[in-house]
Amino acid sequence: MVNTGDGLVLALDQGSHASRAVLFDSTGTQVAEAHVAVATARDGPVRVEQDPEELVGSIRSAIEDVLDSRPGVGLVAAGLATQRSTVVAWSRRSGRALHTAISWQDRRAAGWLERLAPVAGQVREITGLPLSPHYGASKLRWYLEHVPAVQQAASDRELALGPLSSFLALRLTEERPCVADPANAARTLLFDPATQDWSPQLLHLFELEPAWLPQCVPTRHPFGHIACAGLRVPFTACTGDQSAAAFAFGPPDPATALLNVGTGAFIQRAIPVGTPLPRGILRSVLCVDADGVIASHEGTVNGAGSALDWLRERVALDVDRGLAALATQPPLEGNVPVFVNGVGGLGAPFWLADFPCEFVGDGDEGARLAAVIESVAFLICANLEALQSAARLQRIRISGGLARNDYLCRCIAAASRLPVERPALVEATARGIAWLAAGKPSAWRPVPVEQVFTPFPAPALEARHARWRSAMAQRGAE
Repeated sequence: MVNTGDGLVLALDQGSHASRAVLFDSTGTQVAEAHVAVATARDGPVRVEQDPEELVGSIRSAIEDVLDSRPGVGLVAAGLATQRSTVVAWSRRSGRALHTAISWQDRRAAGWLERLAPVAGQVREITGLPLSPHYGASKLRWYLEHVPAVQQAASDRELALGPLSSFLALRLTEERPCVADPANAARTLLFDPATQDWSPQLLHLFELEPAWLPQCVPTRHPFGHIACAGLRVPFTACTGDQSAAAFAFGPPDPATALLNVGTGAFIQRAIPVGTPLPRGILRSVLCVDADGVIASHEGTVNGAGSALDWLRERVALDVDRGLAALATQPPLEGNVPVFVNGVGGLGAPFWLADFPCEFVGDGDEGARLAAVIESVAFLICANLEALQSAARLQRIRISGGLARNDYLCRCIAAASRLPVERPALVEATARGIAWLAAGKPSAWRPVPVEQVFTPFPAPALEARHARWRSAMAQRGAE
């Protein structure tokens, strides 16, 4: 464990919309925060990219801003959490990105991936993941087949490609390591959790050379030092955003579903290594260190905050004001449609890359907003049902930007019949990576529960849930 003393821990959270730098003290209390917005480029319904150099610059700016707000502080450790399944190709010689970062939301390589459909079961057996264009391997193939700079770097034997976390770790540290943590490596479809290393079988399947990939290392590892404001801060932990969020409240409880709702929604449930995998659910790596491996079963919903973005582009409604008004309401009665939510394609437990987005039934724009929120709750419940096929859950703990919406929390509680706890801490990723970077300290103060949403009878919502299931099944999601 890191001896924090009077020093602070620096948590870096690189997300889809912003890069954040957050300082935590020796009790796990947040003392300062800065964030820098980042752009996302979309070209049609399947191509989603970001500028890797902008991401690096945004993190550095966030670090400078947060340290400017606390002059003279001492930093004892730093940790980094990033978007999983976002990939980058870069030059080993210069460290410069060779193309845009392909986002976790991107599905451009779906057509290429179809050729591997006959071995989808084999891929899932090794990785615990479905054969999906959201994951990194097919995106790395796209670089190699479409980007001349990547092809030239491969010919010159200076190509590196892999998770965004690997690129950022190299660019942020003095030592410039070319390494990959297990949570992000696992989202490439090239990583074998049983060996904690790249799978030769999968590399062959995706026609990728081992020399192009970073070295696999544990979650908690001496990655090097981040130089900032005259300080050299030990960089001690790196993982994915959702893996980090699972540790925001300390060691994860297997009876608790950890639900983090932002652009997408992700449901983690800690499980013993080797627990049978429910149908349609993912096997994920939460942490690997000297204490062993902490694994999880994970459900995913692609269309959460992104579904609200989809709606913003289509209705003459102030969605944010509508959300605020909706938050005061119980599940609505009356004329509310159901929303078939295929934003970003269906994730767990359905795994359909292309799925329609449409309203079934009539309702005004306010009712349509309620239908979109309810669709997020229904998709989350589909994942919870699958997770509970392994063992019953006792509660849901919700975090993330959309956790602040009471209407969503009430709908999840009513539809799942599980209590939903909303802690006073909503942004879980930063605190989770800080806890890991600090060495998993036992002295951090518990996070109090701000509100509990208890299950309650909601006949109108139950009827819409049944209509939603029927509409989904009619469109092939069963």
